[in-house]
Amino acid sequence: MEAEEESVTDSSFSNLMLSSFVWACSAAMIFGGVVPYIPQYREIKRSQNADGFSLHVCLALIVANTLRIIFWFAKTYEFPLLLQSILMNFAMFTMVHLCVQVKEKSLVIKGKERTFTDLDWRYFWAWNDFQSYLDFILVLSIIVAMLTYFMLDISLYVEGLGFIAVLTEAMLGVPQLYKNYISHSTKGMSVKMVFMWTVGDIFKTIYFVQRNTPKQFVWCGVLQVGVDFCVLSQVVLYGRGTKFHRTRKIQASL
Repeated sequence: MEAEEESVTDSSFSNLMLSSFVWACSAAMIFGGVVPYIPQYREIKRSQNADGFSLHVCLALIVANTLRIIFWFAKTYEFPLLLQSILMNFAMFTMVHLCVQVKEKSLVIKGKERTFTDLDWRYFWAWNDFQSYLDFILVLSIIVAMLTYFMLDISLYVEGLGFIAVLTEAMLGVPQLYKNYISHSTKGMSVKMVFMWTVGDIFKTIYFVQRNTPKQFVWCGVLQVGVDFCVLSQVVLYGRGTKFHRTRKIQASL
């Protein structure tokens, strides 16, 4: 009798530990994606300089997570991933707001206002006011939501929507990769942010596999980890860019 009671107690304890671990993983998925941007946010706030950070990283994440939110209504997936997308959009809009504010303050001579309603694609995602970024995402959301509503029964469209959503997120590091390549420098980019990207994306990909999420999530998780490692390699290759910029100045003076 005592042996049976001990067995039941051990089983209950094991179930409790397993449930706690699952909840911890879910919490990490929801909040973990935002954490890497805290060092970058603090760096921009401290230096009052947003030149080293590519705003297109925010664009990729906001578009990806907006599409993922709409995809959830077409094909339900893990609820923590939906919460993650909502929280990430809030965090990215916070980053955009800071960058727009800092860039406006740094202008000595203010030029013409560039807004979304100008429909000038030369300045796409380089507008002067924060409202324009909100307006663009709102228009995009309405268009995609309406398309999804009318094409809900078309499997190819639904699967394609999910694939585009996670592929866009997987490519979020590419704008930063390109910006570093052009400048031959990682100055202004938070290395802590990229390191946490990498750790978080490895964890996220393992989570996708373990929780049997749609295949699109797994494939693009692997791609995202690859891009993260490429950005990290630039830190080693370029350093903070001091030597390169000094060489350019010497060449310009000759």
